[in-house]
Amino acid sequence: MSDSSPGASASPRAALPMPDLRDSFPGPFTVSPHADAVERHTGEWLDTHPLVGSPGARKALCNITSRGIARTLPTADIDSLFLCADLFLWLTAFDDAYGETAGADDLPGLVRRNAEFIGLLAGHHDERSAGEESVFGAALRDLLVRFEERATPTQYLRITAHLRDNLFGILWEAHHLHAPDRVTLREYRAMRPHTVFVRTVMAAAEVALGYELTARQRSSTAVRELESAVADLAGWINDLASYAKEATREGPDPLSLPTVLMRQYGCDIEGAFRQAARMCEEEAVVLRGRIIALTAGSVGELARHARAMEGIAASYVWHVEHSRYAT
Repeated sequence: MSDSSPGASASPRAALPMPDLRDSFPGPFTVSPHADAVERHTGEWLDTHPLVGSPGARKALCNITSRGIARTLPTADIDSLFLCADLFLWLTAFDDAYGETAGADDLPGLVRRNAEFIGLLAGHHDERSAGEESVFGAALRDLLVRFEERATPTQYLRITAHLRDNLFGILWEAHHLHAPDRVTLREYRAMRPHTVFVRTVMAAAEVALGYELTARQRSSTAVRELESAVADLAGWINDLASYAKEATREGPDPLSLPTVLMRQYGCDIEGAFRQAARMCEEEAVVLRGRIIALTAGSVGELARHARAMEGIAASYVWHVEHSRYAT
């Protein structure tokens, strides 16, 4: 099953310049035949773990998560799709509820909420009764048990490590949200993959698709450049798609790539968008080149990893058109 090819720009609501990614990611993107089942499952999982209060927000989150995962892992089995969708739903729901503006207005509260998860991520999810946990804690316990059953020990450690990075990233973002002018471009580029959760999606993809790179493969220049390009592209196109919505909130400019570029180079918002769009296009070219090189005539783990990274990139290219980003 495939979806339609993405256009040259975002929807008409975005008047600012957007990247043209058609040469590198022309679509149509392959979609899992289980997409509808995944959406039904995410709704049922939220019945058990009510992470989202608003019915409208819940429906939109289930839709974008399930459709995104169906494009991220189009060849994965249905149980893997369920697990990865629930993971991304948990991260997004927690960020929506306690990160961003809510976290910026109550940093001590965000720290306390994050602290609840540390024991779970350290492997102590059998030592506390469910009655002591928050809704998000109970949902995370469920996810970790399921991942531990499917992952190798190394894969499981990578998942939990990236989740810690995500929790720190959410806290970092909340800390700087009211003063984005303090963030340099170098710092922002380093942190953005952890606030868009893409590194965690990469780690989950290896579990879902049943392969594992060796330490030597993972540290190779080709793989590092491949993953870095996916991580950058995911965060940057998300920034451009969400800027208009975030800019309608009261307070300083959004903590996003255009804001950082405006401060770094003294340009206006249109100039920042043009520069950001060029950055996205250039990174997409690098990414496509690495995918081609790693998959040419190869059927090994590196080729599987490159195809997995291609699916992740495709899902982020697709998802910025979703109504979740409408102003």
